[in-house]
Amino acid sequence: MAIETAPLLGNRSTAERMTNGCGPAIFTAICQYSLGALTQTFAGLVGELELAAVSVENSVIAGLAFGIMLGMGSALETLCGQAYGAGQLRMLGVYMQRSWVILLTTACVLVPLYVWSPPILELIGETTEISEAAVFCWLLILKLGWGLTGAAITLNTSWWLIVILQLFYIFITKSDGAWSGFSWLAFSNLWGFVKLSLASAVMLCLEFWYLMVLVVITGRLSNPLIPVDAISICMNIQGWDAMIAIGFNAAISVRVSNELGAGNSHAAKFAVLVVSVTSVCIGVIAMILVLTTRNEFPYLFTNSDTVATETTKLAFLLAITVLLNSLQPVLPGVAVGAAWQATVAYINIGCYYIVGLPLGIFLGFTYDFGVEAEEAESRIRKWGGSIIEQ
Repeated sequence: MAIETAPLLGNRSTAERMTNGCGPAIFTAICQYSLGALTQTFAGLVGELELAAVSVENSVIAGLAFGIMLGMGSALETLCGQAYGAGQLRMLGVYMQRSWVILLTTACVLVPLYVWSPPILELIGETTEISEAAVFCWLLILKLGWGLTGAAITLNTSWWLIVILQLFYIFITKSDGAWSGFSWLAFSNLWGFVKLSLASAVMLCLEFWYLMVLVVITGRLSNPLIPVDAISICMNIQGWDAMIAIGFNAAISVRVSNELGAGNSHAAKFAVLVVSVTSVCIGVIAMILVLTTRNEFPYLFTNSDTVATETTKLAFLLAITVLLNSLQPVLPGVAVGAAWQATVAYINIGCYYIVGLPLGIFLGFTYDFGVEAEEAESRIRKWGGSIIEQ
């Protein structure tokens, strides 16, 4: 009898740890996503051009660097998780400093793209008005009656406040031994760290840049303001649901790497099952909410009846995408925890760029399905990615 109950007790303990770890991760993801999403919401209440501009800023201008920087830093999830599981706490601080070196170098390389972003956006098909307003959003965006300038200042200040407070917490928390001060070890074995970071960057950029390409393609449709506005509202709604899944992503990545570092593969598998089932249940609830409020939620983002009507037409496809999106982000978290980034990168290439985008372009421009085609192929690539990654 003891032999049968021991695994159950272990599984219960794993479930409790996952529950405790997911809550803070989900809360953090939602708070960080809300910075850009709420800015986009306020912009939509100003006008159609402003909504399209902020959408391009969030998805294209900021999304380009965000995918690269997040990918180049995501090696920390693998290395720090496994180091913690193996009891090597001092290496957490060393790995973090090593990532600073790599991320600062990457940021310097990306600066010219932002200096020349208006002509680049126009080159890939965005209208001059959207391109110029999008760059203005990124530089300076919308609050307290200041227009786009005020929101950009608020958005940038909020992000920097997060960074400063996190650094302050790291520097003053020394009791666990994870931070022992700056070390020259941060400059050792950089190439090994870069190789793992590059695999993560490719995996994540293929996903983030897919959304960027989606907005760019939509901007090439006839009368681009309305399609860009409609698809951006759908992506905003989808993003809120995705933040819950991304919270699970962070938690399962840490848990899998911890358990594998400690040699507990059974506990890692059970943690994946718990998180997957929970995330899908939340996705079902979100899908029902989208369908029941399909005539109302567009007006949270716009005062335009034309944009709202176009968005309502996408509600069914959006609901299915939201359901699939509840599971899809969880699975790459498992891959990061197990250091399978390269494998998932190949999967993303197939689902996003060999199947998804060509299908969307074909339906959108050949049969004039417009944003319905873009949302439908978004659903198809998520379905394909989720099945293959499992």
